[in-house]
Amino acid sequence: MKIRPLSIEGAWEITPQQHGDPRGLFMEWYRFDRLADAVGHPLRLAQGNLSVSAQGVVRGIHFADVPPGQAKYVTCVRGAVVDMVVDIRVGSPTFGQWEAIRLDEVDRRAVYLSEGLGHGFCALTDDATLSYLCSTTYNPTGEHTVHPLDPQLAIDWPAETPLLSARDAAAPSLAQALESGLLPDYQRCQAFTARLSSGAGASAPGR
Repeated sequence: MKIRPLSIEGAWEITPQQHGDPRGLFMEWYRFDRLADAVGHPLRLAQGNLSVSAQGVVRGIHFADVPPGQAKYVTCVRGAVVDMVVDIRVGSPTFGQWEAIRLDEVDRRAVYLSEGLGHGFCALTDDATLSYLCSTTYNPTGEHTVHPLDPQLAIDWPAETPLLSARDAAAPSLAQALESGLLPDYQRCQAFTARLSSGAGASAPGR
């Protein structure tokens, strides 16, 4: 398993080592110890989600209030997507920037996003299936979205006519979310991550 930091602080790409023969293949797609070594603390496993999307569907840009935020470990188990990490943390050196990572059933990469980062993806195939682990359970009052087609973000989505949910289509722009005080604060995110790294408030792996 290879883990490399992305250009946006707080995000990593994970490439598993696949062991295949005529029967099929085997791999470790998640290792709490290897991830903790890279990130600085274990990922608290609170919820697992599965998302299935038709080709051209765009979901995001989603994020959660910090604290507690919601870290995510995302992989594509069927088909292919372009996964987007978006820095929406006010005061971050890379605020407003994004990075695209292809996730598919060939290389079987994963992406880890720490608390405070925005996340979205575009399905490149029908029945594109994402599986992702989350550090917190769903909290409808603490989870938000920024419009994925916001010209200020200028995300290069690989879809001629992106298909959005009603919620994402009605989402505020980055500037509107900033003005309303909706976006996470970079320093607060840093302090929260530091607390996790020190063991304050951390739970045992898998609990």
